[in-house]
Amino acid sequence: MPPRPALIERADTFFQISARGSTLGREVRGGLATFFAMAYILVLNPIILSGAEDAYGNQLDFQQVVTVTALVAAIMTVLMGITANLPLALAAGLGINAMVAYQIAPRMSWPDAMGLVVIEGLILCALAATGLRQKVMDAIPMALKQAIGVGIGMFIALIGFVNAGFTAPGDGTPLSLGATGELTGWPVLVFCLGLLLTLALMARRTKGAILISIVVTTVVAIIINAIADIDDMAWGLTVPQLPDDIVGTPDFGLLGQFSLLGAFGEITWITVLLITFTLFLTDFFDSMGTAVAVSGEAGLLDEKGRVPRLGRLLFVDGLAAAAGGAASASSGTSYIESAAGVGEGARTGFANLITGALFALALLFAPLAAVVPAQAAAPALVAVGFLMMTQVARIDWNDYTLAVPAFVTIAVMPFTYSITNGIGAGFVTYVLMKIATGRVREINWMLWLTGALFVIYFAIDPVQQVLGVN
Repeated sequence: MPPRPALIERADTFFQISARGSTLGREVRGGLATFFAMAYILVLNPIILSGAEDAYGNQLDFQQVVTVTALVAAIMTVLMGITANLPLALAAGLGINAMVAYQIAPRMSWPDAMGLVVIEGLILCALAATGLRQKVMDAIPMALKQAIGVGIGMFIALIGFVNAGFTAPGDGTPLSLGATGELTGWPVLVFCLGLLLTLALMARRTKGAILISIVVTTVVAIIINAIADIDDMAWGLTVPQLPDDIVGTPDFGLLGQFSLLGAFGEITWITVLLITFTLFLTDFFDSMGTAVAVSGEAGLLDEKGRVPRLGRLLFVDGLAAAAGGAASASSGTSYIESAAGVGEGARTGFANLITGALFALALLFAPLAAVVPAQAAAPALVAVGFLMMTQVARIDWNDYTLAVPAFVTIAVMPFTYSITNGIGAGFVTYVLMKIATGRVREINWMLWLTGALFVIYFAIDPVQQVLGVN
């Protein structure tokens, strides 16, 4: 075998590609798969942020939000890969962006709202730098960490089913098969074909199974959309058709448009603290759960369930939150869709270089990034959900003080459509189970603290009423 080029050899050594049982090809495929699995954020984040008004009736420009969304994702994903050496991509966080758009901005100006996001991100950075955030993660029992991974697997599988239209609110039922109790329309058929293709390729252990499925299903969707009479609304946010313009000029007008302390002049300081606390808690545990789940799926956790280079990971994650606010893209956070890249074999931060480069290209080729419809990307989420579900076998179901919190964590995530809610419910239940069985000494002080914080989190409405805060 001829010697490898020096550049490849250096990349292998720096990112520990061979040491982690991976190859350059797997890392590239993983980076591609992660990008395509989360590229929807380039469409969804602008729709959410530009569709809301602040207290003065101002709206963010759609194209400007597209630009800053891609920019923050590109920079922070590459930074995560280089510093933490983990296949964990970052972008504007779903849920947090909706909170900013519909709960915070209507009370103040957009710069003031984004300033609170910056503050929240800086707090996360400070906790990571002092090691406190890492201590919280290390204090979590292994069974809960495994349950977090399983719960997130179910959660993202549900996201895939919902995004594809396979599952929808039913008539008299919370969920049903399709919108009418049956599968109708070409887009849902495209999803079903894509899912069957993905699972078949995975069963055959085909290299690049997820990525192949995304590409093939996208091509099928484009062809079907071109020859069939389909209402564009049936596809959802992204219609599978070749764009009129391939290249677009990025608009960086939103960079730096934030006011760090402006919110204190708009609302009471108690309200500011509660809003910041809610942002912080959501970001803190969403990122924590994602990091544990993706690292666990990649086989990178140590024997105690700890994530490698956790301090660096958490600092970059906090920095991404602050950067997202500073760019008016909302808080940047780690993405569970990174598991799609792990499913393709990614085990190192080199995959992030590929994902980040594609986000950077999206600054110029944003129209192409919007070609992949949800029905083509969703099968990857369902397939990865299956892979993450396998961790359920590692949980000790005989010890109810661990099994009950694990079950609550797994169930609450998909049923409330929130990673944070699942983690919080699991923590509170864990503390309760230990108290109920007289095993209080087994509760780490960090879990006492986080459990108490989550009690406040779940009871935030009555707390606000007691304090007289709107």
